[in-house]
Amino acid sequence: MHVSHLSLADFRSYARAEVPLDPGVTAFVGPNGQGKTNLVEAIGYLATLGSHRVSADAPLVRMGAERAVIRAAVTQGERQQLVELELNPGRANRARINRSSQVRPRDVLGIVRTVLFAPEDLALVKGDPGERRRFLDELVTARSPRMAAVRSDYERVLKQRNTLLKSAAMARRHGGRSMDLSTLDVWDQHLARVGAEMLSQRLDLIATLLPLADKAYEQLAPGGGPLGVAYKSSAGEPVDSGAARTREALYEVLLGSLAEVRKQEIERGVTLVGPHRDDMVLRLGELPAKGYASHGESWSYALALRLASYDLLRSEGSEPVLILDDVFAELDARRRERLAELVAPGEQVLVTAAVDDDVPGVLVGTRFAVSGGEVTRL
Repeated sequence: MHVSHLSLADFRSYARAEVPLDPGVTAFVGPNGQGKTNLVEAIGYLATLGSHRVSADAPLVRMGAERAVIRAAVTQGERQQLVELELNPGRANRARINRSSQVRPRDVLGIVRTVLFAPEDLALVKGDPGERRRFLDELVTARSPRMAAVRSDYERVLKQRNTLLKSAAMARRHGGRSMDLSTLDVWDQHLARVGAEMLSQRLDLIATLLPLADKAYEQLAPGGGPLGVAYKSSAGEPVDSGAARTREALYEVLLGSLAEVRKQEIERGVTLVGPHRDDMVLRLGELPAKGYASHGESWSYALALRLASYDLLRSEGSEPVLILDDVFAELDARRRERLAELVAPGEQVLVTAAVDDDVPGVLVGTRFAVSGGEVTRL
């Protein structure tokens, strides 16, 4: 699979942009702040319905514009599709496939698949649990686009349950009558049911991903491993046992844990158990990577997770677009060459760099100069 054409309207710094793309390696080269990352960010948005740089859509719309449009022609074998997203901050986004009638934005998931590595990915190792949860859930959805609906259902149930708990907490603090919390049992069941589906997918992903990540790390930093990845659940240890990996068993674990913490939840007015509070614990050798890995080791670990994601998606379907956003400048010469050799055979590899020298020589392909919002093929 590869993106053969990218069109932007009022996206980030671009009033308009038309960028034809080829299979193989394409490098966007230009000084910082000229719009290189904006181009690959747009392609990444089509794949995940989110940006790797910001959590909201408003910054993606050009100053003074009401909406932004991302459109891409996608080629997979003999099949071609045109996918379009219209971003409307404060209102519902819109989507089209092959210029047909409007579809839900999540219906475009799976048409474009990407694996994107950027400086922000250092947070996978050094950052908060939310970064690692996002990594897991985006990869789960890339493997199975239907999981976008499951994640949406979970967020809806969580919001409703938190609203009920907050109201109960406020009533208690202000000495009012105790609320009728009989409906909380129903929300517990909903949360446990949808949460079990998410947990099952995450646990399966980690088990599948770990050997691939360990292999990728050895290729990037020989002799530096092994890697270890464990799932830390807010529902306690049983969720990690082999016997608790079925959805029904996970449902029972979550339901039981919610019952155990109900008193604390009512006091605090927030849901304390569920996938939204879990973490992926990364180890390097015998030590936790967070807090112990060096800067270079942390970079290699994050890269290994992305390369493992790429290998996994490639083994399960069409090859994703591999995006390396300003990565090579952050790596030493040895890791830079090793990474370039690993990614060079990809069906489509998109690279951004401030100067030509930051693009390793093995990555031969198309070059675009990006300056002042203009994208020029060299």
